[in-house]
Amino acid sequence: MKHREACSIFLVLLVSFFFSCGGNKSVPGAKADDFDSIRAKDTLNVLTLYSSTSYFLYKGEEMGYEYELIRKFAQDHDLVLNMVIARNMSNMIDMLNRGEGDIIAYDVPITGDTKDVVMHCGQEMITHQVLVQPAGKGVKLVDNVVELVGKDVYVEKDSKYEDRINNLNDELGGGIRIHHIDKDSVVTEELIEMVADGKIPYTLADNNLARLNKTYYNNIDIHLKVSFPQRSSWAVRKNSHGLAGAVNEWVKENNKSDSYKAITKRYFELSKNLPHNAVLSFGKGQISVYDHLFKKYAGDIGWDWRLIASQAYNESHFDTTAVSWAGARGLMQLMPRTAAAFGVSPAEITNPEKNIKAAVRSMKVLDKSFSKISDPQERIKFILAAYNGGIGHVYDAMALAEKYGKNPYVWDGNVREFILLKSNPEYFNDEVCKFGYFKGRQTTTYVSEVLRYYDMYKQKIPY
Repeated sequence: MKHREACSIFLVLLVSFFFSCGGNKSVPGAKADDFDSIRAKDTLNVLTLYSSTSYFLYKGEEMGYEYELIRKFAQDHDLVLNMVIARNMSNMIDMLNRGEGDIIAYDVPITGDTKDVVMHCGQEMITHQVLVQPAGKGVKLVDNVVELVGKDVYVEKDSKYEDRINNLNDELGGGIRIHHIDKDSVVTEELIEMVADGKIPYTLADNNLARLNKTYYNNIDIHLKVSFPQRSSWAVRKNSHGLAGAVNEWVKENNKSDSYKAITKRYFELSKNLPHNAVLSFGKGQISVYDHLFKKYAGDIGWDWRLIASQAYNESHFDTTAVSWAGARGLMQLMPRTAAAFGVSPAEITNPEKNIKAAVRSMKVLDKSFSKISDPQERIKFILAAYNGGIGHVYDAMALAEKYGKNPYVWDGNVREFILLKSNPEYFNDEVCKFGYFKGRQTTTYVSEVLRYYDMYKQKIPY
């Protein structure tokens, strides 16, 4: 009996000695996967992909639905966030398992294949493909997939949307007129915009992407589901039980909170467009009640005050209390970080004079940044684009223009075209690009609209 007890004690001591001496080191990355060690190093390395729903840069600020959620998780655990951008889904999973990131903050499909290589965690999203179609007075909506027979549907070539529409066509016995668009020239978000503009009648998109784009285009409908649901979530390495548990617990405690709901609302519900009257009084020669301020500060950059007034209209519709979905505030829609850089506190950002003064000072800095553009009228277009979307994306578009034999110092027909192409992975993943995905249509429209209203003001409003 004593012999057996002695043997048992010896085995316990041996096992304890084995683990205390690092007997688990045969598992690659085991220590790095432990949530305690992540907190000890104070940094959470987050893998993701550039996209309009996950992560992007806007006016120099990091944005994205997935980004804001993982940032909130990191803040709640006193962790510094380090974003690591992958090229595509398979590359991202490989990077995770090589230890180049701790977690994937992106919707990874929950399939048998992915469950073999990662551990899913966080909020489970149920996605499906929807039909994007025009909506509005007098427009008859397609309410059943059977009604697609005889209609034209445009999808990206070699995409999951092409697979789905082909399968649906087979299920219906044929009759859908399917148009395959080369992904090198157009992506799904552009197809959605083409539906909104009336250039094509129908396309397919994931419901989250469709919901986000509906906040830009209120004349589209996305109610009709055309695929089975697909589950997806964030992911960690298969031995990252501590981190997965912390993320799951955080989601459970927070997904009903006001801050969590506010993030969802910002990306998928708040309209990005605000209709307003562009002129206060043609008869009195007045654009807005802030004309005296536009005149006061326009000289600081050498611009016509009516051009800055046109900017203010396009930014906020002369509403000093306006707050954009991205957090920009006031007449000239200053981001808080930009305002602070020019001495404007959060409490002062809606003050019309301080807001305009800081905006003009920021544009003066942009003017110097584009000093190589000798034509002042041409330079204005670049300044407007950078003010609206961030100078980094304009620099990327200039680099792409030069690479593809276009003039990097001319906007129309040159740099403008590459701003638009920055929503396409083929271009924003190019080695000359440093700032990733960008929904360029908003910025090109902004430049055109500011100049359009400026021309109108010049014709109607005295200098």
